[in-house]
Amino acid sequence: MDVDLRKLRYFLAVAEELHFGRAAERLHITPSPCSPGRSGCSRASWAWTCSRATAAAPCSPRRANSSSATPGPLLAGADALLRRVRAAGESVTRLTIGFMPGITMTPVVRLLRERHPGLDVRMLRTGWHDQVEVLHDARADVGIVRLPIDPAGLEVRPLYTEPRLVMVASSHPLAGKETVRVADLAADHLLQDPDAVPEWRDIAVELRTGERRPVPAIHSVEEKLELVAGGQGIAVIPASTANFYTRSDVEAIPVEDLGPNHVAAAWPTGRTTGLVEEFVDAATALLPGALHAS
Repeated sequence: MDVDLRKLRYFLAVAEELHFGRAAERLHITPSPCSPGRSGCSRASWAWTCSRATAAAPCSPRRANSSSATPGPLLAGADALLRRVRAAGESVTRLTIGFMPGITMTPVVRLLRERHPGLDVRMLRTGWHDQVEVLHDARADVGIVRLPIDPAGLEVRPLYTEPRLVMVASSHPLAGKETVRVADLAADHLLQDPDAVPEWRDIAVELRTGERRPVPAIHSVEEKLELVAGGQGIAVIPASTANFYTRSDVEAIPVEDLGPNHVAAAWPTGRTTGLVEEFVDAATALLPGALHAS
């Protein structure tokens, strides 16, 4: 079996773009590899790739009035399989750790390296949108995640909790307050999913009146704080994240009646190794606040 996924990637790009030239531009290659019968993909290979990717999809963008193919899940699954096969063949033991912003893994990684001098430890920064995804697709062996998550297919061990703070612009009416209550934030625009802050969701004016403004796609803490600083709304984040991303035009304020953030270790069910267990034990003992896990 050809484990080079290049041809499947070509097919996916062509099927989505319905144009050889646009697909080539998207992949940053010359058009020839994307076209059947050219040097990059023979007609036989092209037909094989098309048939494996989807039985119902056209194999040529020239049939643009047909339904386009969607072999994305196939490609993602194949990518994950290749990562596992390659990791199994590594001569040096490797551990890839996913971690959320604000969580410092240095003490845990240092201990593992002291115990295993040849260990290749790699760190993968994640966000709310992909902290579980990187575990399922084998980009990470284990992760330090912020709950809630979908626990399906995962082993999850709670580690500790920490307060959540509200981030407001330095020009916000509440700026300078030592503490606030959730009710003080009821009239503000929340720059995140309301379900992530149910205490605010239940009293928010913009939800009661049906006048909630759209929230733009936000992919990082930096982007979120940029919007806060610009007066576009408020954000609720864990204390460690707020302390890590300090800036002069944004203030972090404790919220007296806001529930804490829960931090946990998670890894795929069925892929528990001695090294993963050792990492989780070390995280339980060494991460700040872990001795007060609940």
